[in-house]
Formats: sequence, C-alpha cells, structure tokens
Amino acid sequence: MNVSLPGDDRHGFASALARLTAAGSGDDLCGPFVAAVEVSGAVISTLGLPLGSQTVCASSRIAARIDEIQIDLGEGPCWDALRTRRPVLEDDLDRDGGTDWPNVREAFRALDIRALYAFPLFVGNLNVGSVDMYAHEPRQLSLADVEDVTVLAEIASRQLLRRALDDLDNVEEGLPDGPHSRREIHQASGMVAAQLSIAPDDALLLLRGRAFSSSRSVSEVAADVVARRLTFDP
Repeated sequence: MNVSLPGDDRHGFASALARLTAAGSGDDLCGPFVAAVEVSGAVISTLGLPLGSQTVCASSRIAARIDEIQIDLGEGPCWDALRTRRPVLEDDLDRDGGTDWPNVREAFRALDIRALYAFPLFVGNLNVGSVDMYAHEPRQLSLADVEDVTVLAEIASRQLLRRALDDLDNVEEGLPDGPHSRREIHQASGMVAAQLSIAPDDALLLLRGRAFSSSRSVSEVAADVVARRLTFDP
C-alpha cells in the first residue's frame, strides 16, 4: 500500500534550503534532500557530457550502489530524468514496470529498496546530473514534496556546476579523487583500449559487459585490469 505524506510541515524544507544555499565546496549536498522529504537516503551524481559520470555524494552505502548500478549500465531513472528534464517517480519498484531498464530494476530489488525518485540537475541548457532518493517501503511523494525537491535540485545544480568548474581548474582531466571516484575506471578503459587497439568508449563497453556477465561492478573489474590481474586479448 502506498503512503502519501501531506507535505505541510515546511520546517524540513526550509532547513534543507538554507543548508544547500550556504553549502561550501566541501559540504554535504545529499543530507538536505534526505531531511527535506524524510527518505531513507540520497545520492547525487554528474552524468554524461560535459562533466562526466561521477558520484558526487551518497548518504549511505546503498545510495552509492544505486548510483553505481545506473552509471555502470548506462540506464535507469537518473538518465531518464536528465534526458526528459522531469522527475521520475517510482513509488513501488515491485510493480510491473514494463520494459524500462529491467536489469536496473532487478538490481534495485536486490538492494531491498521499494521506491526511488530521480530528479534532473541542469543549469540553463547545460545538463549536470541527477539526485536520486530511495525508500525501503513503497511511498508516493506528495505534490508538495515534488515541488520542494525541484527547488532544492535547482540550487544543487548550481552548486554542482561550480564545484565541477573548480575541479577542472585543479585536477588533471577533471576527475577528482574521493570516496566515489571513477578515476580507476577511466584508467582501465585506457588500458583495454591500448590492449585491443580500440576507442576508449568501446573499451568501457567491454568493461561493462564483463562486469554484467560476471555479476560484478565495473569498479571491481577495472581494479583487476589496473592491477593486471585481468587482460583483454585481441
């Protein structure tokens, strides 16, 4: 049974708004979303061009895994939200979702999450990424919740773009190190590209395919490539 919250308590939103607006370069951007709508967790990422696909912050291990699954497979609610620039609200993942990203749905169910909401992050015509929030029980966000998160997402988009531009000035290739860094995946893609004399994008597809076929994450496969435990023969 879906639970719809009235969303008439504005204290959580007001506090989240203040925290995001005042956030500095090292401050958490995920926490305000969790507090604003009282979900189980949240994750924020940049997606695709021009900023690259990278997890920026995650409120929990499950949140980080939600993002990793979607980035590894190149599909999921976060990509749909950014493509359409509209929220994707999955209030019960156990319901029949048709043919939309079935592999992602199955992976989400294995994490014991029942609801997921993805909101696009963009500034003007520039795509930035997404913020995803999850709940362990089926839950339908109220209209007020959706409006609140949309406002917070606008602020987070600007904060994220500002940080990305700072990183481009300070870090080689614009790929910052951190707990969710995908630098090793980029390194592994380059190594596979050299081994097979193919383009880096094609090498990344091979890494994703190997990860999917072996039920591992792309990060785990990339670590084996970088450590030379795994090579790709022509």
